[in-house]
Amino acid sequence: MLYPTAAVMTVRQPKMAPPTRVGSGGHSVSEDARNTFKLLWKSTQTELPREFLQYTDNVIFMRYSRTGDSVCFPCPLREQEAVAAIKALEGCAAAAIADVREGKYGRTISVNLERVTSFLMSTYITNIDGLDKYNPRAKERMPDTDLNQAQSNLYRRLSAGLYETRNRGEYYHIHGSLEASTTLKMIGLPAFRPGLTDYQKCIDTIEGAVRKFSGAELERLNQKYRQAGAPVLTNEMYQKTPHGQAMASLPLFTVKPLSMDTPPVPFAEYAKGPSQCLQGLRVIELCRVIAGPTIGRSLAAHGASVLKITSSQLPDVPFFQLDVNTGKHTTSLHLKNADDVQVFESLLATADVIIDGYRPGVIASLGYRPEDLAAKAAQRGRGIVYVAEDCFGGVEKDAEWAGRPGWQQIADCVTGVSWEQGRFMGLEEPVIPPFPMSDYGTGCVGTVAALSGIYRRATEGGSWICRTSLSQYDIFLLSLGTYPTEVLDQLRREHDPYFFELRHSDSVDEISQRALTSIKYLHPTLFANHIMQSAYSEAFGGIVTWPREPLEVEGIKIGHVRPTRPNGYDKPSWEEWEKDETLLGI
Repeated sequence: MLYPTAAVMTVRQPKMAPPTRVGSGGHSVSEDARNTFKLLWKSTQTELPREFLQYTDNVIFMRYSRTGDSVCFPCPLREQEAVAAIKALEGCAAAAIADVREGKYGRTISVNLERVTSFLMSTYITNIDGLDKYNPRAKERMPDTDLNQAQSNLYRRLSAGLYETRNRGEYYHIHGSLEASTTLKMIGLPAFRPGLTDYQKCIDTIEGAVRKFSGAELERLNQKYRQAGAPVLTNEMYQKTPHGQAMASLPLFTVKPLSMDTPPVPFAEYAKGPSQCLQGLRVIELCRVIAGPTIGRSLAAHGASVLKITSSQLPDVPFFQLDVNTGKHTTSLHLKNADDVQVFESLLATADVIIDGYRPGVIASLGYRPEDLAAKAAQRGRGIVYVAEDCFGGVEKDAEWAGRPGWQQIADCVTGVSWEQGRFMGLEEPVIPPFPMSDYGTGCVGTVAALSGIYRRATEGGSWICRTSLSQYDIFLLSLGTYPTEVLDQLRREHDPYFFELRHSDSVDEISQRALTSIKYLHPTLFANHIMQSAYSEAFGGIVTWPREPLEVEGIKIGHVRPTRPNGYDKPSWEEWEKDETLLGI
C-alpha cells in the first residue's frame, strides 16, 4: 500500500464528491506525451547531435496508476505532456553522453508521468519537517534573503500582479521583481503601507492605482523606470507584435558555436561509485528564483558539480532555495568587489559550463560576455559551454523585447498563456496559471540545450552557446493546443468550485494554493512516498522532502548526492565536496 507523506499544509477542505475518472475524458496523457515528444524532437533536431535522435525510439512513458495517465491540473494547456516530452529528450541526451563515456549503446529511457506532475508543483510541495511554503513557521527556518520585504510584506508582494487598466477589458501585469518600491511609486502608491494587511484590500488599492493608467501609459512608465511589467496579450495579439513575429522563426532552444579553436574535451573517467553521465564536470550557476536554477539542479542530478553563486547584496525568494538548490554547493560572491572577482576568476579557470539566468547583458556588463569567456577558454585549451535563460527570448534575432527584464508571470501574460487560463475558467479576463510550471518547463528546456552543448564540446571541440527563454517554452506549450472540449469540461466538473471563483487580480500564491488543495484531494498518489523522497539537510537543520527525479536511463544513475542548502552556504571552492551516494538509491 502507498502511504502519503506528511501533510504540508492545512487549508480549506474542498466540497466535492470522490472522483471516478478524474480528468480523463478519454484522454491519455501517456499517448499525448508520445505525440508531443515526436513533435518536440522533430522541431529541434537542427540543435541536437544526431546521436541524441538515435534514442527517440527507446523512450517509454510510464505510470504507477491511473493518475499518471490523467490530466491533473485545473488548466487548459498540456503542461504534463510538454514537460514529459522534454524530460524524454533529456533522457536521450544523457544516454548518448553515457555512451561516449562507456562505449555502450541501446539504453532504455523511462519517464515517470506521476513524478513529472509532482515536479511541476515542486516548490509548493517541497517541505522541511512537514512545513511547506504556506506554513508561517517555515519562514523561521529560512535565511532571510528577502532583503526588500518584497515577499514577506503582503502589500509589497502584490506589486507583482495582473490588474485591469483604465481601459475596460485591457490588462497589465506590473512586477516589482524582488524590490517592489519602484513599481509602487511608479503607479503613485507609497512603498510601504504598514496598516494595510488584508489580502483583498491590498489588491483593491493596487488595482485602483493601476486603473488610473492606460496600457500604453503603463508601458511608457515601465520602460522609464526599468521595471519588469508587460501587457497581457492573447496569443493572437502576441503573434502580431514585432517581437512575436521574430520569435516565430526560433526553435524552442538554440545551440551554436562561439568558437571552434579548441580540441574536443573528453569526459573524465568515472570515479568509484554509481555512474552519472556528467560526473567530473564543473558548472557555475549565476541565477536566482526558479527557471535558471532548475537547469543547475538538473545538471547536478546527472552528476555535475554545480556551484550556485549569488550576491549577498541581491535579494532572492527564501523558500524557493529549499527546492532549487538540491544537489549543489552554494556560495556568495559580489562581482563588483575586486577581491570577489579574483575568487570568481579562479573558479572560472576550471569551469566547464556557465548558466546565466539574468536579463540579457547583465553578466556581460560585469566583463563576462560569452565571447570573452570563449576567448579565455581558448587560452586554457578547453572550450566552455554558456547556457543563457531569460524571459522574452530573441537575442539571436535582436528581437524588440529581447533585452527586457521579466519573470514567469510576465512570459505567461505576454504570450497568451494567461488568457487561455482565464477562458478555461469561464472568464472574459486573463488569470495567471497555478504553480511556476513555465519556470520548470523552461529549466528542463535549458537542461537539454546544455547537454547538447556539453556533448558537442566533448565530440567536436570548441565553445558553445545555448539559449532558451520562458517565452519560447510558452510558445511551444501554446503550439500544442488546449485539451479537447470533453477533457476541459471534466476538469471543470471534478476540481473544487472554489478554484473557479478566482479572478484576474488574484496572486499566483492564492491561485496555486487553491489548485493544490483540489489536486491533493483528487490525486493523493502524487504526494505518496514513491513520488517524494526525504533527506536530512544539515544546512537547513531539518528533514527536507521533495519530488523524486522523473527520469531513468538504463545503466546510469540520475539523482542528487547532496541535500539542499540555502544560498551562500559553502566556501567558493571546487575542492572537498561531500557526497551521500545513498540518496541515489532511496
